[in-house]
Amino acid sequence: MKKVYPDAAAALEGLLFDGMTIAAGGFGLCGIPELLIAAIRDAGTKNLTVASNNAGVDEFGLGLLLQTRQVRKMISSYVGENAEFMRQYLSGELELEFNPQGTLAERMRAGGAGIPAFYTKTGVGTVIAEGKEHKEFDGQTYILERGIVADIAIVKGWRADTSGNVVFRKTARNFNVPAATCGKVCICEVEEIVPLGTLDPDKIHLPGIYVHRLIQGEHEKRIENRTVQAA
Repeated sequence: MKKVYPDAAAALEGLLFDGMTIAAGGFGLCGIPELLIAAIRDAGTKNLTVASNNAGVDEFGLGLLLQTRQVRKMISSYVGENAEFMRQYLSGELELEFNPQGTLAERMRAGGAGIPAFYTKTGVGTVIAEGKEHKEFDGQTYILERGIVADIAIVKGWRADTSGNVVFRKTARNFNVPAATCGKVCICEVEEIVPLGTLDPDKIHLPGIYVHRLIQGEHEKRIENRTVQAA
């Protein structure tokens, strides 16, 4: 099966529809599938539900889809770096489902593993637990969390072979691996595509069985800035 596509628009062709759910990799500014996000913006797909650790920043990452009002709901852990996200949420324009980071990662992993739901202690007694089933195990209270199954997953790797086996570089692994596994179709963008057999099998982070479409492209290497209080 052909997995390598010429660009992001071609890789997304036939997959996008209004109201769909997208799982996106990335953490802060690291490991963001920027080419695929830009292509989704250009396609104009709207009323999206996006599961991602954070919502990028203004002018970059998922922030691009927020600017064009294409996102209806975010399933996220941290959203503090995006002023437009905050504005839309506080004004009631954007729905937000908060998840602790570990819970979000496990919801993605569970969805990819065919596990419909699981119990966790994280969030018990907080707003996270509101409206969720509670159950006691060995005298401890747990809440039920649903696994996430997305219509597509968009992720960003470092290298991949033509069969879709992917290697992530350093902290860019973050949410990319669990996000990739929970998509019905996974599209991965990488910096380099190499011939099959080039990658060391013991160093592959995402097996090709999870990756359906693959693109290579230039990526912007942004870094986050540390802000400290003036003395």
